Amino acid sequence: MDASSPRVLFVHEYTLRPRHPNEDFERALLRHLHAQGWQGAPVLYGRDHEDRLIHSVLRGTAIHDGRHLDDEYLAGAARLVRQFHDLTAGTFLAEGQETVCHNALDPRHTISQKGMPYAFVDWENSAPGPRLHDVADLCWRFVRPGPGVEEAPRRMRLICDTYGLADRGQLVEAIMWRQDRRRQAIEAGARAGDPRMRALHAQGAAGRVRDQFLWVRENYRELSGAVST
Repeated sequence: MDASSPRVLFVHEYTLRPRHPNEDFERALLRHLHAQGWQGAPVLYGRDHEDRLIHSVLRGTAIHDGRHLDDEYLAGAARLVRQFHDLTAGTFLAEGQETVCHNALDPRHTISQKGMPYAFVDWENSAPGPRLHDVADLCWRFVRPGPGVEEAPRRMRLICDTYGLADRGQLVEAIMWRQDRRRQAIEAGARAGDPRMRALHAQGAAGRVRDQFLWVRENYRELSGAVST
C-alpha cells in the first residue's frame, strides 16, 4: 500500500494526489531515479482529468503505529537512503549541494515487503541538501529517541554505520533542528487554519515532538558520543 494521507486516492494501479508547488522538481527527480534503474520510488506519470498527480502504486505495507522497528529494518532503510543519495549526488538535481534529500523520511512513507523496506513514497518535499538532513530524520523518526525508548544511542549508531555517514559531528544538532522545525510548522499551520496541521495539533503531535526534542537535548552528550566514529 502507498502512503499515508486521506488526500491520496487509489485507483487500480495508480494513486491520485493533489498538485503541489514542488511537483516539477519531484517529477524530474523520480524520472532520474528510474532512469538509473532504481526501483525505490514511484513513477510520476502526469495529471488526470481532475488535475491530480498520477503516481504508480508500490505494493507492500507502510507502518503507521509507531511500533519498535528492528535492526534489520533500520539498516534496510539506511541502505535505501544511501542509494538515492549516491544516485543524485553531483547531478543537476543537487544544484551544487551534496545530494537530493527526501525531507520527509518516516516509517509511514516507507514501503516494505516481508518486513524489509524497499521504497519510499511522498517525495513532494524533496530538495537539494546535505546528506546529514535525511540521516537525521532516519535517526529521529525511525528510532524515535525519547523517554522509555530502549537502546536509542546504539540504534542511531547502527543507522549511521550502515549508511556510511562520514562526518557525524553535527548529527545530534541536526536532529534537534529538524524536530524544532517540525514543531513550529505544525503550530504555525494550525494557527493559519491548515486542515492537516490542525488535525496533527489536535492529536498532540507538536507536544510529542517537543518532548522528543527536550529528551535529545538532555541526552546530547551521550547521543553524540554514541554516534561518533
